Amino acid sequence: MMGSAEFFGSLRTPTREERLARIDALSRLLDTAFVIPGTSIRFGIDALIGLVPGIGDAITTVMSLYIVSEARALGAPRLLIARMLANVALDGFVGAVPFVGDAFDVAFRANRRNMALLLGHLDRSRKRGTAYRMRASDYR
Repeated sequence: MMGSAEFFGSLRTPTREERLARIDALSRLLDTAFVIPGTSIRFGIDALIGLVPGIGDAITTVMSLYIVSEARALGAPRLLIARMLANVALDGFVGAVPFVGDAFDVAFRANRRNMALLLGHLDRSRKRGTAYRMRASDYR
Protein backbone atom coordinates (compact mmCIF):
# COMPACT_ATOMS: atom_id res chain seq x y z
CA MET A 1 0.00 0.00 0.00
CA MET A 2 1.27 3.46 -0.92
CA GLY A 3 1.84 5.84 2.01
CA SER A 4 0.95 9.51 1.84
CA ALA A 5 4.62 10.53 1.53
CA GLU A 6 5.06 8.24 -1.48
CA PHE A 7 1.83 9.48 -3.06
CA PHE A 8 2.68 13.16 -2.71
CA GLY A 9 6.24 12.50 -3.82
CA SER A 10 4.85 11.11 -7.08
CA LEU A 11 3.01 14.40 -7.72
CA ARG A 12 6.21 16.34 -8.33
CA THR A 13 6.52 18.90 -11.07
CA PRO A 14 7.81 17.24 -14.26
CA THR A 15 11.27 18.16 -15.47
CA ARG A 16 11.84 20.11 -18.66
CA GLU A 17 12.91 16.94 -20.48
CA GLU A 18 9.79 15.09 -19.29
CA ARG A 19 7.56 17.93 -20.47
CA LEU A 20 9.26 17.98 -23.87
CA ALA A 21 8.98 14.20 -24.21
CA ARG A 22 5.30 14.28 -23.25
CA ILE A 23 4.30 17.02 -25.72
CA ASP A 24 6.46 15.50 -28.45
CA ALA A 25 4.68 12.17 -28.00
CA LEU A 26 1.30 13.92 -28.07
CA SER A 27 2.18 15.83 -31.26
CA ARG A 28 3.25 12.57 -32.93
CA LEU A 29 0.03 10.87 -31.84
CA LEU A 30 -2.06 13.76 -33.16
CA ASP A 31 -0.27 14.20 -36.50
CA THR A 32 1.91 11.27 -37.59
CA ALA A 33 1.08 8.13 -35.59
CA PHE A 34 -0.13 6.01 -38.52
CA VAL A 35 0.95 5.30 -42.09
CA ILE A 36 -1.38 4.52 -45.00
CA PRO A 37 -0.09 1.11 -46.19
CA GLY A 38 1.78 1.22 -49.46
CA THR A 39 2.37 4.97 -49.22
CA SER A 40 4.51 7.35 -47.24
CA ILE A 41 1.44 9.32 -46.11
CA ARG A 42 1.34 9.69 -42.35
CA PHE A 43 -1.64 10.84 -40.31
CA GLY A 44 -2.68 10.95 -36.69
CA ILE A 45 -5.72 10.90 -34.51
CA ASP A 46 -6.29 14.58 -35.33
CA ALA A 47 -7.52 13.54 -38.78
CA LEU A 48 -9.50 10.58 -37.39
CA ILE A 49 -11.24 12.45 -34.58
CA GLY A 50 -11.83 15.33 -37.00
CA LEU A 51 -14.16 13.06 -38.97
CA VAL A 52 -16.70 13.39 -36.14
CA PRO A 53 -18.87 16.35 -37.18
CA GLY A 54 -18.79 19.39 -34.93
CA ILE A 55 -17.08 18.15 -31.81
CA GLY A 56 -14.16 16.26 -33.36
CA ASP A 57 -12.15 19.30 -34.35
CA ALA A 58 -12.97 21.04 -31.07
CA ILE A 59 -11.48 18.10 -29.15
CA THR A 60 -8.28 18.03 -31.17
CA THR A 61 -7.94 21.82 -30.96
CA VAL A 62 -8.05 21.59 -27.16
CA MET A 63 -5.39 18.88 -27.30
CA SER A 64 -3.26 21.12 -29.53
CA LEU A 65 -3.70 24.01 -27.10
CA TYR A 66 -2.26 21.82 -24.36
CA ILE A 67 0.98 21.63 -26.36
CA VAL A 68 1.02 25.44 -26.61
CA SER A 69 0.32 25.71 -22.89
CA GLU A 70 3.26 23.43 -22.08
CA ALA A 71 5.48 25.47 -24.40
CA ARG A 72 4.46 28.56 -22.43
CA ALA A 73 5.24 26.76 -19.16
CA LEU A 74 8.69 25.94 -20.58
CA GLY A 75 9.27 29.67 -21.00
CA ALA A 76 8.71 30.10 -24.73
CA PRO A 77 8.61 33.78 -25.72
CA ARG A 78 5.40 35.53 -26.71
CA LEU A 79 6.17 35.67 -30.42
CA LEU A 80 6.75 31.93 -30.54
CA ILE A 81 3.51 31.29 -28.63
CA ALA A 82 1.67 33.57 -31.07
CA ARG A 83 3.02 31.58 -34.03
CA MET A 84 2.02 28.32 -32.36
CA LEU A 85 -1.48 29.68 -31.66
CA ALA A 86 -1.79 30.77 -35.29
CA ASN A 87 -0.96 27.21 -36.40
CA VAL A 88 -3.57 25.77 -34.01
CA ALA A 89 -6.19 28.30 -35.11
CA LEU A 90 -5.59 27.60 -38.81
CA ASP A 91 -5.74 23.85 -38.17
CA GLY A 92 -8.94 24.25 -36.14
CA PHE A 93 -10.77 26.49 -38.60
CA VAL A 94 -9.80 24.71 -41.82
CA GLY A 95 -10.13 21.34 -40.10
CA ALA A 96 -13.78 22.11 -39.35
CA VAL A 97 -14.63 21.96 -43.07
CA PRO A 98 -15.91 18.43 -43.78
CA PHE A 99 -13.47 16.17 -45.68
CA VAL A 100 -11.37 19.05 -47.03
CA GLY A 101 -10.41 19.87 -43.45
CA ASP A 102 -9.41 16.30 -42.76
CA ALA A 103 -7.12 16.27 -45.80
CA PHE A 104 -5.69 19.57 -44.56
CA ASP A 105 -5.04 18.01 -41.12
CA VAL A 106 -3.02 15.25 -42.77
CA ALA A 107 -0.96 17.69 -44.84
CA PHE A 108 -0.50 20.65 -42.46
CA ARG A 109 0.45 18.84 -39.20
CA ALA A 110 0.11 21.86 -36.93
CA ASN A 111 1.34 20.03 -33.83
CA ARG A 112 4.52 18.77 -35.46
CA ARG A 113 5.11 22.30 -36.80
CA ASN A 114 4.68 23.66 -33.30
CA MET A 115 7.12 21.14 -31.86
CA ALA A 116 9.65 22.07 -34.54
CA LEU A 117 9.24 25.75 -33.65
CA LEU A 118 9.66 25.06 -29.94
CA LEU A 119 12.64 22.72 -30.31
CA GLY A 120 14.32 25.10 -32.74
CA HIS A 121 13.94 27.93 -30.26
CA LEU A 122 15.27 25.82 -27.38
CA ASP A 123 18.27 24.74 -29.47
CA ARG A 124 19.08 28.33 -30.40
CA SER A 125 18.82 29.50 -26.79
CA ARG A 126 21.01 26.61 -25.61
CA LYS A 127 23.69 27.49 -28.21
CA ARG A 128 23.69 31.10 -27.00
CA GLY A 129 24.15 29.81 -23.46
CA THR A 130 21.18 31.71 -22.14
CA ALA A 131 19.23 30.22 -19.30
CA TYR A 132 15.61 29.46 -19.98
CA ARG A 133 13.84 31.19 -17.12
CA MET A 134 10.51 32.90 -16.78
CA ARG A 135 10.64 36.63 -16.21
CA ALA A 136 8.00 38.76 -14.53
CA SER A 137 7.40 40.53 -17.86
CA ASP A 138 6.40 37.20 -19.45
CA TYR A 139 3.20 37.17 -17.40
CA ARG A 140 1.68 40.34 -18.86
